Amino acid sequence: MKRLTSAAAALACATFSYVMPAAAEDSVPLSELERQTHYHGLAVDPADPSRLHLATHHGFYWIDAGGMATRVSDVQDFMGFTPHPTDPSVLYASGHPSNGGNLGFLVSADGGATWTQLSPGLNGPVDFHQMDVSPADPQVIYGVYGGIQLSRDAGRTWSMAGAAPDGLIALAASARSTARLYAATKAGLLYSDDAGSTWQPAAFDGEVVTMTSTGPSGVLYAYVVGRGLMSATEEQPDDWSLLSSDQRVQLHLAIDGRNPTRLFAIAHEAGIIESTDGGKTWQTFGKP
Repeated sequence: MKRLTSAAAALACATFSYVMPAAAEDSVPLSELERQTHYHGLAVDPADPSRLHLATHHGFYWIDAGGMATRVSDVQDFMGFTPHPTDPSVLYASGHPSNGGNLGFLVSADGGATWTQLSPGLNGPVDFHQMDVSPADPQVIYGVYGGIQLSRDAGRTWSMAGAAPDGLIALAASARSTARLYAATKAGLLYSDDAGSTWQPAAFDGEVVTMTSTGPSGVLYAYVVGRGLMSATEEQPDDWSLLSSDQRVQLHLAIDGRNPTRLFAIAHEAGIIESTDGGKTWQTFGKP
C-alpha cells in the first residue's frame, strides 16, 4: 500500500526524462512507446471511436485499434489534456515546449496535429497539469496553475477561483453544474460547489484517490488505491460501489461517448487498459 501510495502521488508533480520517440510519420507499438515516454492524458476520438488520442511527454499520438501509435504533433510535453465534451473537432492541452518554458492554454482543431496558444492563462504562460471542460457548459474550463483557474469564455480569458486542494492529483468538472468540481487527492475525494473557491470532503477520507472523472450519463468515477475503481452518481454522490478491484492504479480515464460501457484508462506502470463492460473487468490494450 505504502509503495503504491507514494508512486501514485509522485506522478502528480514529477519530472520525467525519456528517450525521444519515433518521428511523426512513423508508427510504433504501444509496448515500445511505453519504454520511450510517459502518458499524461487519454481520450476516445469521437469522430472515429476505433482511435484513441494520447497526450505524452514527447508529443501527441493517435492510437489505432491494433495498438499502433503514430505521433502527429511536434515533440512537446503535453502535461495537461482534455477533449471538448461536445465538439469532436476541438481538443485542449497545456504543458511545456521541447526547448523549455510553458505552453499556456492550447487548442487544436485537427485532432491534435497542430496546436495554437489560445491564451497564456492568468499569470502565465501557464502549465496546467490538471484541467477539465465542464460538460454542463463547454464555455467553462478549469485549469490548475498557482491555484484553480477558471475561464467562462472557452479559454480566452482566465480568473483565479481559489486555492487548489492539498495533494491534488486529478480534477473533474461536473456534468450537472458548472460550479461543481471534484478533486482526487492524496487524502480523499473532495468536491466544490462554488467553482473551486472552497472544498469539502466527498468520500474516501484519508485514502489516496488517483483519478476522478464524470461520465455522460451522470456517472461519477474514482480510483482509490487499495480498493480499485469506484462509481457513484452525481445525484447520489454518497452512495459508492466497487466496480473493479483491479489493482493497476488508474491515473486518467477515457469514456467512449457513443458507448459508455467502453472505457480506457492510463494505469501506473501498466500502460493503457480497457474495459468493455463499464469498468467491471479490465484488459491490457494494444498488446497481443
